[in-house]
Amino acid sequence: MATRSLPHGLPAKVVSVPPNQTLYVTNLPSNKIQKEDLRTALYMIFSIHGPVLDVVALKTMKMRGQAHIVFRDIQTATQALRSLDGYQFLGRPMKIMYAKSKSNTVAKLDGTFKIPTSAAQVEVTDLQQSIFNAPVPGTNAPPQGLPSKPGVDQVMKDAKDAATPESRGAKRPRDEEDESDSDVAMEEDSDDE
Repeated sequence: MATRSLPHGLPAKVVSVPPNQTLYVTNLPSNKIQKEDLRTALYMIFSIHGPVLDVVALKTMKMRGQAHIVFRDIQTATQALRSLDGYQFLGRPMKIMYAKSKSNTVAKLDGTFKIPTSAAQVEVTDLQQSIFNAPVPGTNAPPQGLPSKPGVDQVMKDAKDAATPESRGAKRPRDEEDESDSDVAMEEDSDDE
């Protein structure tokens, strides 16, 4: 079995990952810059070498200080990798290599994108199920699993009824007000004095 020798000057990591339209960038300063500003700055730097389709820069604990730059073709990605590897970005040298897999943006463009199976198999709790199965607002049917709400016309007759769970929180009818008091205009205050 013949062993393949590495091209002169390239580390083993770069050679083991085949060329890709997506570049994986590490050693980015994550605490000095906002996420949107980071994405914009990376787009400006990498778009000099060719059309950039997407810049993915997340600030989660797992992805902090990393980004993925998606190019339209492999040639422009290779050109950007060669010229920007080690480039000082906000005081730190960027480490750039090819991504291990095809990005979702490229997969959507060439028609090979598949929804991840882990996202399709989400467990739904009983509470979520009761919310999703609730009747449409405006209908008279009470939600499943909840006691029916007492009507607005129900009047509490004595203190014994007030202690029952059905009567708690029931809306009492409004006492009729004398209409002559409701139409009285407010007195105008005069500031001219």
